[in-house]
Amino acid sequence: MKHVYILTGNTDKIKAANHIFHKFEIEVLPLELDIPEIQASTSAEIARHAVEQAYKLTDKPVIREDHSFYITELHFPGPFMAYADKSISAEQLLKIVDTLESRKAYFELAAAYADNQGQVHEFSYQVPIVISSKIRGNDQLGWERLMMLPGDTRTFAEPGGADRTSLWARNYEAIAQLIHEQK
Repeated sequence: MKHVYILTGNTDKIKAANHIFHKFEIEVLPLELDIPEIQASTSAEIARHAVEQAYKLTDKPVIREDHSFYITELHFPGPFMAYADKSISAEQLLKIVDTLESRKAYFELAAAYADNQGQVHEFSYQVPIVISSKIRGNDQLGWERLMMLPGDTRTFAEPGGADRTSLWARNYEAIAQLIHEQK
């Protein structure tokens, strides 16, 4: 069985990745390195930088995935979502969105894969999101209490609202296919 490393210590991410990669007879293993995350305008830049650094340190094939959330009309917060989610409450975000003409948003999901020779391959796609007009769901979650897929009635913080593994795993599928085809 082939194997590839993923820059994370998050067991849930490793489990989700293996759900896809095992179909291609590839094992995903964790690679925990202290690589500072750069500040960049796109998730693709962040992922690329991380795998380039990881490959330089280990000479191992490695994947790094990064997600950004954009409110379409503002083109914000992007890769700064983690900071914004901690700084701006769901209630404050709702007030901001209520002033906009559109409730449209999207996730940019980017991944970079450094292969056995260190060549970096990039993958990226968008998932459209709609921002709810009401905060709903688990109080422990932040902005997820406002995020919904278009046509859905549940926020990501409500039971079953974010359980769409295939929607969030397209980059893993593309990387697994690439590895499977490589000799």
